[in-house]
Amino acid sequence: MNTTPIALITDSTCDIPPAYLEQYGIIVQPHVLIWNGVEYRDRVTLSSEEFYRRIQSEGTLPTTAQASVHDFLSLFHSLQEQGYREVVVILLSGHFSGAMLSAQQAAQQSPIPVHVYDSRAVTAGLAWQVLAAARARERGASAQEMLAAADEVRRKVRLVIALDTLEYLHRGGRIGKAAWLAGSILQIKPLIRVNHETGIVEAYGVERTRQRVIEAMIKRFFKEVAGEGRLHVAVMHGMAEEEAQAIAARIRQEHPNAEVYVHLTGPILGLNTGPRALALGGYRE
Repeated sequence: MNTTPIALITDSTCDIPPAYLEQYGIIVQPHVLIWNGVEYRDRVTLSSEEFYRRIQSEGTLPTTAQASVHDFLSLFHSLQEQGYREVVVILLSGHFSGAMLSAQQAAQQSPIPVHVYDSRAVTAGLAWQVLAAARARERGASAQEMLAAADEVRRKVRLVIALDTLEYLHRGGRIGKAAWLAGSILQIKPLIRVNHETGIVEAYGVERTRQRVIEAMIKRFFKEVAGEGRLHVAVMHGMAEEEAQAIAARIRQEHPNAEVYVHLTGPILGLNTGPRALALGGYRE
């Protein structure tokens, strides 16, 4: 059993309920949003609730910046001063952000050993990997064993997202104007997923109504996690809590042994998915 204090760090796209963060001592490095010239730290000086309110009421969207090398290095020094002797860092997909590169560069200058891992995921897909590492640490795992636990979940985890609109993908530069106009005219409700092998967002289908895209999300998620092992699933939402809670209740009823939580998606992902998006992220043991 490992007895050396190991710190566990993730970033603010990791949608884990505060109770879990506190229970497992998970440290969150926030991303940065710049809105009308004002800099905010994700979920520190700008809450998710305020973010969703503002993107619907204001004509501009914020830009984002990942945590810098200095941010990570300062954190590593602080952890050393607190008595930690090793650090495990599990971050969102490197395809979404330069945070991985910042952390890797800071790790080379760190006064204590740092292990940086690309989850190839975001939101709940990242969260379950971080929780796997945290639970391994609770059992006395070494840093390498924590990373192995996260990697095992990465291979199993699936993330399917139902969008209410194409507007925010368009405003964020993720799709062209023609696709946005066509989708808006046809009132298309897109379904997307994050490929667990590559960490890249992929189109996963379209529906014409909100209810149909929600049902398609549920059907496709459960098809991807089919099996007999215990289910772990997070229901994520962009200010659509009533619908998210209804989905969670349905899952709990159909899978009584499942670990299920509901959480509000943060600003970094919300910039592209927009209000009223819903997502299922999870895996089977």
